[in-house]
Amino acid sequence: MGFNDKRKIVIAIDGHSSCGKSTFAKAIAARLGYIFIDTGAMYRSVTLYALEHGGIVDGIVDEDKIVSLLDQIEITFRFNPARGASDVYINGDFAEGKIRTIEVSNFVSPVSSIGAVRSKLVAMQQQMGRHRGVVMDGRDIGTVVFPDAELKIFMTADPKVRAERRYAELTAKGDKVSFEEILENVISRDKADTTRAISPLRKAEDAIVLDNSTMTVEQQMEWFDAELNRVLSSLE
Repeated sequence: MGFNDKRKIVIAIDGHSSCGKSTFAKAIAARLGYIFIDTGAMYRSVTLYALEHGGIVDGIVDEDKIVSLLDQIEITFRFNPARGASDVYINGDFAEGKIRTIEVSNFVSPVSSIGAVRSKLVAMQQQMGRHRGVVMDGRDIGTVVFPDAELKIFMTADPKVRAERRYAELTAKGDKVSFEEILENVISRDKADTTRAISPLRKAEDAIVLDNSTMTVEQQMEWFDAELNRVLSSLE
């Protein structure tokens, strides 16, 4: 499936953690020949840098320190043919594996709630999407980053289902984690994401809900094709 430049749109995908947003967004981008921007990886990159450079010490998030580190952080994406996806680099250093650890997961919500962090990354994201033809996933894409996106999707799934997916992903990589720890992290992140003062997770009024608790990847793509065709037809 592909479309000419006149029909390129912005596709904003928001939703809860571990709903498969990035996997879904990558599949869409590949189908359409669009650029995929993993905003979650960007917030995870700032969190990792904070952990490694004194912004988070003994479990305490030092907001002033993290803000002072922001100008030192350059986040870039490079396509990895072996994975068929983009890897994230921090200041030129490969960081894809490091940003996916449970330690980073445990601190990414409080780091993401820092106003200066969100301002910096939102500006970067808007710059990346200025030519349209992008698929972007995160927590506030349809409400803050691209409120004028032509297609907005809000993904959700049962917390236990999401925890099972995350547990399988981490154990497949060899990480030693417990299901209970992952479930607790999923629930706590939901609470932190939806209650933070700055850009809380919420469904845009014009977003379409996709609950993929019991859906296969193929079923999700069929659902998406129907919604995309609806949007493109309305633009003609």
